[in-house]
Amino acid sequence: MFNFTPLLGARSPPSASQSLLELDGGVKVLIDVGWDEHFTVSKLEALERHVPSLSIILLTHATPSHLGAFAHCCKNIPLFTQIPIYATTPVISLGRTLLQDIYSSTPLASTVIPADSLAESSYASGSPPSDTTPQLLLEAPTSDEIAHYFSLIHSLKYSQPHEPLPSAFSPPLNGLKITAYNAGHTLGGTIWHLQHGMESIVYAVDWNQVRENVFGGAAWLDASGGGAEVIEQLRKPTALICSSRGAEKSALTGGRKKRDEMLLDTIRATVAKGGTVLIPTDTSARVLELAYLLEHAWRKEHSNNSSDSPFKSAKLYLASRNVGATMRYARSMLEWMDENIVKELEADEASSNRKQHKRNDSKQIGNRDNQPTGKTDGPFEFKCLRLLERKKQVDRILSRPGARVILASDLSLEWGFSKEIFHRIAGDNSNLIVLTENQAIPSGSTNDRTSLGSLLWAWYQEKRDGVAIETGADGQNLEQVHSGGRELQTGFAARVALEGRELLAYQQYLATQRRSQTQATLGNGATLESAADAVDEASSTSSSSSDESDPDRQGKALNTSAKVANLNRTKTGLNKETLGVNILLRQPGVYDYDVRGKKGREQMFPFVSRRRRADDFGDIIRPDEYLRAEERDEVEGHDMRDGVSGKENKLGQKRKWGDAGLKDDDGEPGSSIANKRRQQRPPATDRNGTTNGDVATTTDQLDRELDELSNSSDSEAAEGVNGPSKLVFHQHSINAHIKIAFVDFAGIHDQRSLSMLIPLIQPRKLILISGSASEISYLANECRQKLVPTASESAIKAHADVYTPMDGETVNASVDTNAWTVKLSSGLVKRLRWQNVRGLGVVTLMGHLAAMEVDQHDAADSISKKRQKLLKDDNGEECKARQTRLDEKAQRFDPVLDILPASIAAATRSMAQPLHVGDLRLADLRKMLQSTGHTAEFRGEGTLLIDGLVAVRKTATGRIEVEGGGFGAPDYPVKDAEGSFHAVKRRIYDGLAVIAGG
Repeated sequence: MFNFTPLLGARSPPSASQSLLELDGGVKVLIDVGWDEHFTVSKLEALERHVPSLSIILLTHATPSHLGAFAHCCKNIPLFTQIPIYATTPVISLGRTLLQDIYSSTPLASTVIPADSLAESSYASGSPPSDTTPQLLLEAPTSDEIAHYFSLIHSLKYSQPHEPLPSAFSPPLNGLKITAYNAGHTLGGTIWHLQHGMESIVYAVDWNQVRENVFGGAAWLDASGGGAEVIEQLRKPTALICSSRGAEKSALTGGRKKRDEMLLDTIRATVAKGGTVLIPTDTSARVLELAYLLEHAWRKEHSNNSSDSPFKSAKLYLASRNVGATMRYARSMLEWMDENIVKELEADEASSNRKQHKRNDSKQIGNRDNQPTGKTDGPFEFKCLRLLERKKQVDRILSRPGARVILASDLSLEWGFSKEIFHRIAGDNSNLIVLTENQAIPSGSTNDRTSLGSLLWAWYQEKRDGVAIETGADGQNLEQVHSGGRELQTGFAARVALEGRELLAYQQYLATQRRSQTQATLGNGATLESAADAVDEASSTSSSSSDESDPDRQGKALNTSAKVANLNRTKTGLNKETLGVNILLRQPGVYDYDVRGKKGREQMFPFVSRRRRADDFGDIIRPDEYLRAEERDEVEGHDMRDGVSGKENKLGQKRKWGDAGLKDDDGEPGSSIANKRRQQRPPATDRNGTTNGDVATTTDQLDRELDELSNSSDSEAAEGVNGPSKLVFHQHSINAHIKIAFVDFAGIHDQRSLSMLIPLIQPRKLILISGSASEISYLANECRQKLVPTASESAIKAHADVYTPMDGETVNASVDTNAWTVKLSSGLVKRLRWQNVRGLGVVTLMGHLAAMEVDQHDAADSISKKRQKLLKDDNGEECKARQTRLDEKAQRFDPVLDILPASIAAATRSMAQPLHVGDLRLADLRKMLQSTGHTAEFRGEGTLLIDGLVAVRKTATGRIEVEGGGFGAPDYPVKDAEGSFHAVKRRIYDGLAVIAGG
């Protein structure tokens, strides 16, 4: 049994993706926890309803549309963190940096309390609800909490089957196996294969078959077979869930090379005029492809001294809140990228080592301090691309004239630096914004909010105000659409502290939620989670005495902990009755507490046990406790000893040179240590190892500029609102004169890939999701014709199972089995000879099927009882009709399989052909032959050589081929007189089971 329910992303562009798979035995698998660019909490209601019954969760891509709601679910949905979650290592690492970037960039991702919940809290507390309901925000997860949530995910590698563990509230998985395969599109992107009983399910959403600069192609085709066949594990699944995005998009003529040239020519035309180019992109997935391409294009132009390329005078930036961590993870996961990336790194290392040996031989200097370090320019060791992680850095570069290219998050322009940069540069006609993905608004969308990226895409499609034509390097025309000075109004989300009635409503909501959570938790017999917020940490971990066995005292302790937690949140005073014995810790100057008449923990001194923080590598330490004296003085120019960092210098206190009244351009104190370290960097060299004067000058200038920006002490975290807050929008209006261009860097499957691969996969049932209505309809009609090419139109609709469900619609995609129930005669059962094949019992049945009467004694008794009941209860025609149906049922026969008569058995034995079942592994065959005295060794891929005479090969389809002589050679003695060829065939047959034959 297999039921598929798309929770989100069925017939809509990939703004969010959530899919629920229900298997036999009550097993439920959730794939992806995506969120849209508006972070609408109401879209997660369906997911929240299914959480208590989920078995496992699988993640596919590190993008907001596939795991944007992961941190929200972990923090706000009970039991979510208790479900086992599986993903590849890049998805875990890059997903962590993605969500940290989102929550540090916009308050939109924080949970907005629903208006009806606020109204219920107001009525429960006796306060009348206000007419206007504000958008109150719950506390957003911190960076440490997000890192903890992602540490709960189990990492998997490609092509390695894994049997997952179910959640505590899930039924047994009954041998469920999951396997991850490369999906392309993003780093670590996954095509999931699920095997459960007879169900073989392939979940492939957002994959790309074409190889790119950084990402390899999807692992559909078998390289050993020439790339013409799908790998055996993904071939002929019982159900294929596939995305339809790009089904109507034709492949670009020229492929990846042409696409890269179009982007570079578009940028070159703008920076040559001194304009600014903004490229909105995501912060963890496709940004790697764009950053790699632009970095290497800038390196190539700088290394060519004879060219006057505009790239030499243009600066290249990448702006994102957490992009530094993203690039560090990318440099550590090169093995997950395309093989050309690894070859490039190896070539750079080999070249650097050769140059280092030449320098050492020529100089013959024994002092190692003067020797070159041999540092290579790796694929993501940026020389031209500069990372910006602070808003003040972005403001600084925009305030200076000159051509520049800025990659910025996010793609939708709803949050991140891309929205702020767009508003700064949109008024100038010389600037350009390059859209890299189709962001069309879905037809029939009920969302009244349209993202800025979708609005710009609509402008690009309209071309209302004309088109500017630029000529590329190959003479091709490049379109840049004018905005025409249209007025654009957008809202910037901000967090504002709560006051007055809003703060009271927020506290009432928390009290109501805590009360309901307490009742639910106590009803299950568990401990109160809110007690962890209390100060008395020992109360939840210390051993309970005999006095605490009373349920009344346990309830009193829990209520006290909850009350302390509530008072801590509301910042109100704590009286002596509430604190109890904890007053010795909470209030200064109190050293005595009367324990007479007290019971339980009130009789003991409140000892707080400090829990040891540790991970898989040992205890967690504080690095500042292990700094040397001079290092403590030089950490960002502050004294780190005894927690006095950030304090102002007092009269007579020793100061550093950088603090002696020196200011930067913004009036902020500079950091001399970081500047010294930056200035001691050796001049830049090109990839051939030669120093380039222009590159070194440009690099030094950019280094000094970024030093000033990075050392500016703008603490953006301090600008945020601590404590209860609400979400407000500030409307801004601008007249847009910026030009709009489009280069497809989505890295997703197109019409050619879908129409070619789906017929090769040959799924029994096809489920299409994640696309516009027109794309899904087009692909469904095409697949129905290609999956059944020789049938008529009526047969195609009846035979080709292609489903296009809506959000929330359940599709029964169970495997079609033609099974009948028959009974075996006792004589046939006695003749059965069972064979074991890899732990399974297989038996050959050959009999005569006949209709025999069932033993009527039990049936007659039950039927007579039903007749008597009918006579008592009913009268008339209805009683006679039911009696007639029971009489017909009593006369039915059951099919029984009996022993074949002698005349039929002789004819059948001569016509039957032997058929074997089983999956023979060459490694097992090698062990069996070696145990009998034969020599067996592997020669090449998929070939086993026995006794130097017989070769056994296993093809990709599982067929076993045996070639060689019939007798053993004298140099290879065996234990019996049987030849090698016949011995090998006998061992092969022993490993299989005969299911038909004479």
